[in-house]
Amino acid sequence: MIENIHILNVSVVNEDEIYKADVSIKNGIISSIVPHSKKGNNQRDNFFITFSKVIDGSGLHLFPGVIDDQVHFREPGLVHKGDLYSESKAAVAGGVTSFMDMPNTVPNTITQNLLNDKYEEASKKSLANFSFYMGATNSNFEEIEKTDPKTVCGVKVFMGASTGNMLVDNIDSLKKIFSIKNLLIATHCEDENIIQRNIAKYKLKFGEDLPVEYHPLIRSREACYASTKLAIELATKYKTRLHVLHISTKDELSFFSNDIPLKDKLITAEVCVHHLIFNKSDYKRYGRLIKWNPAIKDKSDQKALLKALKNDTIDVLATDHAPHIYEEKQQPYFKAASGAPMVQHSLVSMLELYHKGNISLNTIVQKMCHAPAECFRIEKRGFIREGYYADLVLVDLNAPWTVTYDNILYKCKWSPLMGERFNSKVIHTFVNGNHVFDNGTFNEENKGQRLLFKGDR
Repeated sequence: MIENIHILNVSVVNEDEIYKADVSIKNGIISSIVPHSKKGNNQRDNFFITFSKVIDGSGLHLFPGVIDDQVHFREPGLVHKGDLYSESKAAVAGGVTSFMDMPNTVPNTITQNLLNDKYEEASKKSLANFSFYMGATNSNFEEIEKTDPKTVCGVKVFMGASTGNMLVDNIDSLKKIFSIKNLLIATHCEDENIIQRNIAKYKLKFGEDLPVEYHPLIRSREACYASTKLAIELATKYKTRLHVLHISTKDELSFFSNDIPLKDKLITAEVCVHHLIFNKSDYKRYGRLIKWNPAIKDKSDQKALLKALKNDTIDVLATDHAPHIYEEKQQPYFKAASGAPMVQHSLVSMLELYHKGNISLNTIVQKMCHAPAECFRIEKRGFIREGYYADLVLVDLNAPWTVTYDNILYKCKWSPLMGERFNSKVIHTFVNGNHVFDNGTFNEENKGQRLLFKGDR
């Protein structure tokens, strides 16, 4: 049963404003937003009659639910690392109310039947709203063509090999995929030939146990630049709707613009939280725990990416949440898994940058909530607006806590942020009006919904 909820005296962070308001939720939808500056004297007299739950938001900030456009929840086939239930639970505890999951599961999501199977499982298990990418290979063009842009977030093209075996390296296949109209193409851009040359070079020098500090030299800036350049050229030629995932270098920023509104862009870019909070000097402390593809690179890249996020050269902020069991991360370099869990800690990590004066609350909301909704043209989500789904997060900006084994909700039970102290805490999360997370307690009665999209993309 969905409760009708009234949130009082909360500081709303939405669409470049922060203001005190009362917000009402009825039947899973935001029914009213009453700024205190416009509230009549009798506004509060009769809400107790119509609302089954009242939450005092005094001292709290209300954000739209975070939309994470890049996660790996590992189901099916890799559920020893994570699954739709465990990782969506971690997501809502971190303020993430919607996610878009990648196709490099086992089996790879490269047919419509396999794609539909994932949607069916998510409808039974996921506490957050969901969408799944259709996976591309060198030979599944007919299956890709069947993808419905109104019900599927996009097509994922691995233009560099990462976790899994979905490398699309045939130029004719790439041309066919990029020529499809109305589908959003999301790319992982790292040039595989350059990476393989770097591997051969450093194996000759170090053997199999390469120090992880060399990871950004193997998965190099040259590899990222060359692959992103190719993706941009193809998208420009075919007028493709292209979204380049996890930009990791300052060099790639030259391919993207900030001179037109996001809604009018055909080519967009994403950065991940870990490329903003880590740089290559952190390999000494964290080792292979922060081995990601693309690699974490120089401090100058870290600074340039944050600047590009704030000036709208980069459009979207996500996680690339990728859980592995701890032992898989502790193997020698070439065998150690790439990727790490982040979805429970993405919002609070960005709020730490806010506390340090490096980013505003409005920019965090723009890049984690509004922009994914605009970029993917998601129906009625990503904003605090009357008539929109009540995907909402209440945050206490002054509630210090520390990441420990006991409060990590990832199935893999580790985080590179173990022991980190955060100043902000997610207190409540609402998904479609359901009060799913209440300061450590979960209500799992209702599951998330399939995301829907405006078809002309």
